[in-house]
Amino acid sequence: MALVNVRRDVSDPFYRYKMERIQTKIEGKGNGIKTVVVNLSSVAQSLARPGSYLIKYFGFELGAQTNIDPPDDRWIINGAHEASKLQELLDGFISKFVLCKKCKNPETDVHIKDGTILLDCKACGQRTNVDLRLKLSGFILKNVPKKTKKDKAERKAARKAKQNGTANGKGSGGDDNSDQASPNGDENDIASDDDFLTRKIKTEAQGLERKEVEVKDDEWAVDMSPEAVKARQQQLPGEFKAKLVLNGDDEEEEGEGGGNTAYDHLGTWIQEQAEGKGGINNVDDIEIYVKAKELGIESKHRTVLVLVQTVFDENICTQIGKRASMLKQIVSTERHEKALLGGTERLIGQLLKDHPDMLEKVVKILQLYYHHDLISEEVVTKWGTKASKKYIDLSTSKKVRKAAEPFLTWLAEAESEEEEEDEEDEEDEDEE
Repeated sequence: MALVNVRRDVSDPFYRYKMERIQTKIEGKGNGIKTVVVNLSSVAQSLARPGSYLIKYFGFELGAQTNIDPPDDRWIINGAHEASKLQELLDGFISKFVLCKKCKNPETDVHIKDGTILLDCKACGQRTNVDLRLKLSGFILKNVPKKTKKDKAERKAARKAKQNGTANGKGSGGDDNSDQASPNGDENDIASDDDFLTRKIKTEAQGLERKEVEVKDDEWAVDMSPEAVKARQQQLPGEFKAKLVLNGDDEEEEGEGGGNTAYDHLGTWIQEQAEGKGGINNVDDIEIYVKAKELGIESKHRTVLVLVQTVFDENICTQIGKRASMLKQIVSTERHEKALLGGTERLIGQLLKDHPDMLEKVVKILQLYYHHDLISEEVVTKWGTKASKKYIDLSTSKKVRKAAEPFLTWLAEAESEEEEEDEEDEEDEDEE
């Protein structure tokens, strides 16, 4: 699905903040005609706003009734409305409820307190008020979203890291957005915070009651062994064999179809660039993205699968931070996140023979993905409960998930602890 800049007045193709174009589907006829916004959840996630805000804004602007909490993810507006019209209205929503009023950056958080709506900009630090005269402002004040587990876990980790830094006499200078941080020490500070958080996850997980993760064989999965794949290829008409793209299998195969896909070309090109430049770390993100765009696969989930296996090696823990910006441009849906986890599984499986310590790095890898917003809590939790032979043999898949248990356990327990701390914070604020 085509991506556009969050600020459509910015024409830079490498603009950091992207979202999907609004996609609609007209259903019904006569008085029962309605418009289904197919990808509203994805667009809302890109803007870091609840989907109910967007659909309600459309309803107010169009004077139409909407649903605000569909159980089946079908966001509906009564009447027939073109996608182009909704895209224009979305620009207004972004301007009023997403962009920082000072730097025009969309990286803002919504804070609701004492009947006011504040946009807290993570880029410039400015805090600006939203116009309460807008119809949507009243809806937002009446429908304050609950804090998610991810928000709570990250805030808790940030507070602990800050307390640890203060105890060591370092203050809060290690914050990514701090102007007081040492110019040459940003990477070291971030790495230190990451190490601290990883140690914290493992320590807390050991103290908790260990819950067995139910690992079920992926009985429904299609047999992806080379022999079975080749047999299925042979059963297809000849004109389809060369174009066959197998879900989850990027390895070249003998016979027709192997090495001829755009994904094969991208992987080969990255490897050639790495050899010519003395290592994969010397291959620039922009060059890789431009190449993927030339091949027409910059938004495909299988591109993530190729990238994980080519831009990362046994030093993946130090490489994730450097590649996070590029991956964030591509990882836009749950399917992309699953491909990221699947590609990582395969990479670990391939490296295990020469680097037995790769399983020990699983927690750190997941923590870094989570820290850089490359995976969501829902996707990684679901991934952790069921081994699969889709990307690697079942035995290795089970080992990877077993190694991930401390991270998954910490993630599951973070909410209850954070709720207690939030209650204490609220009591402290009331006393002040």
